[in-house]
Amino acid sequence: MNPTPRNFEGQVILVTGASRGIGAAIAKAFAREGAMVLVNYIHNALAAQEVVRQCQQLGGDALALCADVRSADAVNQMVATALRETARIDVVVNNAFSPYSFDPEQRQRFWQTPWQAYQTQFDGAVHAAYNVCQAVLPHFKQRAQGSIINLVSDLVERPSIAYHDYSTAKSALVGFSRNLATELGPLGIRVNCVAPGLVSPTDSSRATKEAVKDALIEQTPLGRMATPDDVAGPVLFLASPWSRFMTGQVLMVDGGLVMR
Repeated sequence: MNPTPRNFEGQVILVTGASRGIGAAIAKAFAREGAMVLVNYIHNALAAQEVVRQCQQLGGDALALCADVRSADAVNQMVATALRETARIDVVVNNAFSPYSFDPEQRQRFWQTPWQAYQTQFDGAVHAAYNVCQAVLPHFKQRAQGSIINLVSDLVERPSIAYHDYSTAKSALVGFSRNLATELGPLGIRVNCVAPGLVSPTDSSRATKEAVKDALIEQTPLGRMATPDDVAGPVLFLASPWSRFMTGQVLMVDGGLVMR
């Protein structure tokens, strides 16, 4: 009896910032469905190799690729290496972003926030996605297909806590994604976003006080915090043929905290 084919068998998925947290969960979810996952990381080679090992244990394959996605040269080299090793890329998940701590008590109010803080978040969100999309676009255009999924935040719709620099950068990434979707749609390339609420456990939510989490949970119809695995499912959906007639969309993944 032949085994049941898995949804991403034979496909190659690039996930940026995939050595931990949400990115690692996304990488492993794709591997579970038979994909070859390109695990991008910037510093922690050991963590990236552990994600590769786990992807292989789950029945997929993986390759760790070091690159600072804020650098166009580093991204171009990473994509060239990936294509040399795998000959194709089917899906790009722009998950990496500049480090951020969701700490309501220690956050900077607007009048305390220098422009450089905004710039840092723009570089990690919009500039990084720009670099990756520019690097993979010739390959996607040649094949007349491809899916790009950008990780944003439900804070773009409901800034329940004013994380000015982070939320503004993620809002800009939504605008970037929709313009890209409009232009690339006729070329067979889809661009969508996934917008999680607060996700725990992650490095960014480590400083979030339990009282803040409890308050969010109380307002959330599904009655709990999101986990990294909760975010992975919608990403796989947007990468799959099940969403083949969707582009320019933002999927809220926050248990119903934001409803549209």
